[in-house]
Amino acid sequence: MNTFGKGADRICGVAAAPTARELEKQVARALRITRTVELRLDWLRSDLEREKFLASLKRSGPRRATFLATCRRRVGGGEFPGDAGAELFWLIKAKEAGCLWCDLEVETLRELPGESVRGYDVPPGVLLSFHDFRSTPRLPKKLRIPAHGGIDAIKVAAMARTIADSARLLRALRGSRQVIAAPMGEIGLPARLLALREGSALAYAPVAAATAPGQLHLRDFKELYRVHQITRKTRVYGVIGNPIGHSLSPLLHNTGYVAAKKDAVFLPFLVEKLDDFLKTLEEFGVAGFSVTLPHKEAIFKRLDVCEPLAAEIGAVNTVTVRRNGALYGSNTDYLGVLQALEKKVKLRKSRVLIFGAGGAARAAGFAVAKAGAEIFVCARRKAAARKLARAVEGSVIPHTLLKKEKFDVIVNATPVGMHPQAGISPLAANELNCSLVMDLIYRPLRTKLLQAAAAKGIRTVSGVEMFLAQGIAQWELWMGRPAPEGPMRRAVLRGLQAEENAHK
Repeated sequence: MNTFGKGADRICGVAAAPTARELEKQVARALRITRTVELRLDWLRSDLEREKFLASLKRSGPRRATFLATCRRRVGGGEFPGDAGAELFWLIKAKEAGCLWCDLEVETLRELPGESVRGYDVPPGVLLSFHDFRSTPRLPKKLRIPAHGGIDAIKVAAMARTIADSARLLRALRGSRQVIAAPMGEIGLPARLLALREGSALAYAPVAAATAPGQLHLRDFKELYRVHQITRKTRVYGVIGNPIGHSLSPLLHNTGYVAAKKDAVFLPFLVEKLDDFLKTLEEFGVAGFSVTLPHKEAIFKRLDVCEPLAAEIGAVNTVTVRRNGALYGSNTDYLGVLQALEKKVKLRKSRVLIFGAGGAARAAGFAVAKAGAEIFVCARRKAAARKLARAVEGSVIPHTLLKKEKFDVIVNATPVGMHPQAGISPLAANELNCSLVMDLIYRPLRTKLLQAAAAKGIRTVSGVEMFLAQGIAQWELWMGRPAPEGPMRRAVLRGLQAEENAHK
């Protein structure tokens, strides 16, 4: 029986394109990263394109690579419009072109005589796949390969509606052999990244367009998250929030781990319900996590211990999981705001407007208040604004008065203007009566608010400065050593600049 390969080859690059020429290019790109590639023949727009691609693959001759042919029908969640017979025809052709494996969905197997692929001249390795794009079904304690049917391996891909769903799918892997588990959806992404650690025979990542919800680009899978190197000894960290797709924390922290040669990985957790995440900490082996919107204040109530400054602020952005499972809360946002502003302005006796009253606003308010500034708070939630103003011995100011008041610094601590709603500003140009504007949002690099301020000749501070400072402080807290700031800063700025250029 063929095997999928070891080491980096357990990462399977998924090549999917409408034309043979595009698919050939994707295969070439995939082979620069991994030696295992799934060929999505069903994504090709016609039989003619399938013929052209397989003829090209055959002409290229033997390679040091494992090709897995897939021609998934629409009934199984794929793009192929044909019936089971047509699917088998293309899988047989794929064997002739040199494919060692094929993917046969369970819907097709059920239509075959005796529910068996034996007797069909398909590739020698047969992977039976089951897809549920709506939810994670009830699963047996252990996934087993069917005793009949000519099946060599199985794959279960299921939509994770909760983090507990994805953990349950990984749990079914344990003790199994030649089994693949692929949690789908953004909620399932961390489990997808940890699947190889749990024993999954393969982990899938697209070369270009995603072929299933929650997939991550092949290059990031291999180089940023290094999933093929994750073991039980690897320390797992992450960031929790909702939304979380905009976060560059994984890029920041993982770049630092690579530069410092640390056996650690940092994952993005889309957390809709905080308790859903907290219940899986031990199972995923999470040693610490960063907290962003909307959980910065809610996490405070789940902590076992909290540093005095974070307790005073009433918000936490950094949690360390101690050996006994206790949660220790810290706040590095405070340091991030302070470092970013003190490079630009003298805070003592300055007038500072904090726009917003959430966890980030509280960190900003305490930072500038302790530096000796006079604080003014303006927020949509009046009760929260009053609470923050009392805590920092400041004043609440109605939004309607912003056009008339002057400040030395205005700090936007709301998510208004954050990617992907980057085209709006929380404040109008005539409300920016100050010498400096800081936006705690760092994606995009130049928010609509900062653009409006710059147009008026006002100095600006991007939220990336705070982001870098607070993230580097987190990294050092968890790693217990100075962070490689240079590579971390360059990686984040390159990422933001590339994104900005792509939208021009």
